[in-house]
Amino acid sequence: MEVEIPPQFKLNGYAYSNEELKEVAYSLIKEGVDFEKEIGDFLLDWLSPDPALTVRTSGSTGIPSGVALKKQHMVNSAKVTAEYFGLEAGDRVLLCLSAAYIAGKMMLVRAMVLGLELDFAPPTSRPLDGVAKSYKFCAMVPLQLESSINKLNQIETIIVGGAPVSTQLRNLVNSCSAKVYETYGMTETITHVAVRPLNHCDANSDPNAFEILPDISISQDDRKCLVINAPNISDDPVITNDIVELISEKEFIWLGRYDNIINSGGIKLIPEQIEQKLSALIESRFFVSALPDAKLGQKLALVIEGANIEGLRELINKSDLNKFEIPKEIFYVPAFKNTANGKIIRDKSLSMIKS
Repeated sequence: MEVEIPPQFKLNGYAYSNEELKEVAYSLIKEGVDFEKEIGDFLLDWLSPDPALTVRTSGSTGIPSGVALKKQHMVNSAKVTAEYFGLEAGDRVLLCLSAAYIAGKMMLVRAMVLGLELDFAPPTSRPLDGVAKSYKFCAMVPLQLESSINKLNQIETIIVGGAPVSTQLRNLVNSCSAKVYETYGMTETITHVAVRPLNHCDANSDPNAFEILPDISISQDDRKCLVINAPNISDDPVITNDIVELISEKEFIWLGRYDNIINSGGIKLIPEQIEQKLSALIESRFFVSALPDAKLGQKLALVIEGANIEGLRELINKSDLNKFEIPKEIFYVPAFKNTANGKIIRDKSLSMIKS
């Protein structure tokens, strides 16, 4: 499958035909820095006649693997995003994520399918440093969003994904002029299939609810995990490990990962829900997990990156955590183990704790 590039498409200010874009790709691979080579590699994959391509998963819950995606499904996903966020040919957008993963790849696909003017910047933690232009649309991870708070007025709409957004970050973006949306999705669903606004919210809407995009339906399996039926982007239903609460046929609240559940003395605890409450107290990166316990089977442990936080135990005891959600132990490690795109690898980070 070869998709013809619309005439409105531009890459860093220049328009290219399909053949010219292939030459740009070769140049990026040969002469570019690492992130530019990733862009070049994807452009060649996209411009090839093959009807599908292989995309790496992030590896946040295991070893990174390859997922085969149909290009037509990626085109369909780009069009749904355009419909939801009002993207039109000629709009200027910014790519500041690695093109090695689906979120970065889809920024390129949207530009090539919709005829957008795409600029790319290094996928650093501070992507807007040195960027003077204004943009209609951009995708970021939470760390990038937090580090760019003072420059977000340069972008009209920002989608953020890859990791949950903390309460502190949500408070930071509340007064931003940019419209910021948290996304829900994965490689298998070709990035986001649901979004929720983090600011400029409708007063009558549930601030915790994700709204699914058009042409998608959702249900739950017997584990209370989300099942996604999206025939335009996946031939088969996607059965996730994400525990959710269904609000309606179009909305759900994400609670946490089924494979992260902790059974402590017969009480099932969802780490992500506890982390959401703790995020108001802890500025450093952290996570909660389980450690073996002779009496409880598993006990709740809080693991924090960086230096000791004075008075934290007292703050936790006075918080809105119930008695089962209060960590039995608190540990500090100098630096977490991360995936290539910055997600915390919980099991490897937990193994750094010295008994």
